Amino acid sequence: MSKRYPGGVVSATAPVVVGPVDGEGGTAPGIWTLDQAEDYIAQGLWPKPLIAGAFWSWGYNAQGQLGHSNTTSYSSPKQVGALTSWLSVTAGFYSSFAIKTNGTLWSWGANSFGQLGLSNITYYSSPKQIGTLTTWAYISSKFYSTVAVKTDGTIWTWGGGGSGVLGHGNTTAYSSPKQVGALTNWLKAANGYQQTVATKTDGTMWAWGANNSGQLGLGDTTNRSSPVQVGSLTTWSFPTCGRQFTMATKTDGTLWAWGQNQFGQLGDGTLTYRSSPVQIGSLTTWSSPSGGMYEALAIAVNVST
Repeated sequence: MSKRYPGGVVSATAPVVVGPVDGEGGTAPGIWTLDQAEDYIAQGLWPKPLIAGAFWSWGYNAQGQLGHSNTTSYSSPKQVGALTSWLSVTAGFYSSFAIKTNGTLWSWGANSFGQLGLSNITYYSSPKQIGTLTTWAYISSKFYSTVAVKTDGTIWTWGGGGSGVLGHGNTTAYSSPKQVGALTNWLKAANGYQQTVATKTDGTMWAWGANNSGQLGLGDTTNRSSPVQVGSLTTWSFPTCGRQFTMATKTDGTLWAWGQNQFGQLGDGTLTYRSSPVQIGSLTTWSSPSGGMYEALAIAVNVST
């Protein structure tokens, strides 16, 4: 028996799901019921099939961030090279990053703070591989810093280190990936305007970096240069960062936000800054939140039966 879900099919051979399981940390392999699968889809924890393809880019290109070996801007999609093995891509601040199906990590564009991770501050207008490792799983880059998680559960950062955004206990810039601590249970990570937020496989959430608007969610406005746990909950799922604000979903499908709220970007019906997570509405079907400069986006999942 199988059932379609966004991006694939649920069946008796469902993949392993890593993350909070029924309120506990760990891994849940084996046969899943349809109800369980739908619950995890809504939480954003169900693995999507690996779908690779060609990579396309368009828009502003003054720093070569489109990857076309030039600085020409394009107003329609243009394929980057001829490869069809690109797995995921993300855009930073005038820089771009991508992971291939073989687990290699690539970057190009602006590099004034070493945010490309290539051990220099040289700008590149075409994709360049970061090291030789084949274990990269997840990457996020905004403004001048980058954070990535490997398949072994380690977390790595590089680029500008202002306000302690890299999590290394200092404000030093690094032009190549540097591991944050020694833990191997990191799951997802996101960075914004000099803040970084990450979740672990035990469902806890951790934050570090700039905190002038309370964007770390620690109940104060003090900067942190190394990871600090946000509260004591073990039900956090998917984090995202905007400019001085942060959002995250929980495993129960609720959406939470904190930090700067000058334009109502927290979505709580006020313009009040929050230094601790505040729930947005009462829905329990939120998925894939995304924070921009002063705007926020998220999907309310409609799981059919």
